[in-house]
Amino acid sequence: MSSSTTNTPPNNNPHHSPQTLLSTLLSLTESHIIPLTAAGVKSGSKLFGAAILSRSDLTPLTVATNNERESPLLHGEINCIQQFFATIPPSARPPTKECIFFATHEPCSLCLSGITWAGFNEFYYLFTYQDSRDLFGIPYDIDILEQVFRVPGKGDDEQSLRGRPLYNKNNKFFRSKSLADLIEELEGGEEEKEKWRGEIGRMKGLYNGLSETYQEGKSKGAESSSVWK
Repeated sequence: MSSSTTNTPPNNNPHHSPQTLLSTLLSLTESHIIPLTAAGVKSGSKLFGAAILSRSDLTPLTVATNNERESPLLHGEINCIQQFFATIPPSARPPTKECIFFATHEPCSLCLSGITWAGFNEFYYLFTYQDSRDLFGIPYDIDILEQVFRVPGKGDDEQSLRGRPLYNKNNKFFRSKSLADLIEELEGGEEEKEKWRGEIGRMKGLYNGLSETYQEGKSKGAESSSVWK
């Protein structure tokens, strides 16, 4: 498949300050994503969620969480994209380039591809791959990117290979940032940054209970179609 056009990401969001994005995305996580995720982890699904927002006014268009009980492909991000296209009529559905994508956890290789193929050119996330591994006992995002996609170059050794980024966070298809990256862009000094670090810390605390529920269900053999639990 070839195309004469490219989906060039915006250099900077022209409408929303880092404060506005942080406030909106954290509030959306607490009010919409976490309740969905709480139900999902009880059924054996992982605790990854996502939302698609209108770029113009940050209205949430679809919100979803992981549904691996039904299919191993229904990660939070993929489930959200599916709902975006399945539930919003084409006449009412904005182009993906006019949307912002948010993932509670840094998207895995499957979800990075889904976001890219769907045409979303700007996304944010709360938890990093390292958080998923260290806080939630889910190491597969890193494992798959390292084992499948990180091809050694001539002269690479183990150390130089591990020093490479797992993917290009800014490329011709999309630009991505963690919420921690947004904090570093804040104006107003260190006090303002500390306030938002505290909010992120509070939000991460809300996920501790979700993780405990997920891990407990996993240890008891909760039903899930996912091979990698």
